[in-house]
Amino acid sequence: MVIPEFSRRRVLATGALGAVAALLPPTVPAMADEADDLAHRLMGPFVAKEGKVHLKIKEVAESGANEPVGVVVDSPMTPADHVRAIHILAEGNPSPVVASWYLTPRSGRAEVNFRMRLAKSQVVRAYAVTSDGSVWVARQDVKVAIGGCGG
Repeated sequence: MVIPEFSRRRVLATGALGAVAALLPPTVPAMADEADDLAHRLMGPFVAKEGKVHLKIKEVAESGANEPVGVVVDSPMTPADHVRAIHILAEGNPSPVVASWYLTPRSGRAEVNFRMRLAKSQVVRAYAVTSDGSVWVARQDVKVAIGGCGG
């Protein structure tokens, strides 16, 4: 068995890298992966496309307690081409699935407006599932000055 030589410089460099890594905040992709898993459990397997969905929410919320949100989906809302569902996920909330609406061509427009609580700064996602089975998404980073759900 060969034992590697450790120089003082190598030991110090390795220790410094470990200390820097310990000080970094948890990675956002881990939270995003959890949100993706949750979205797939909610809507089944899909590959989301960008476009068609327009998410209206402030980039900076003074208080996450009662934030106005609007979602509009570009759709003719005909029997052949309409939005079947709109789902809102806030990946940093204790309950990430905020709301779901199920639509038909008789809904007239694929548009919802509501208020939501945000526990902390996070990414809010709006998904639209269309009659042909495609899924469209819009994302918005929202910074919350004072948490609405968790203090």
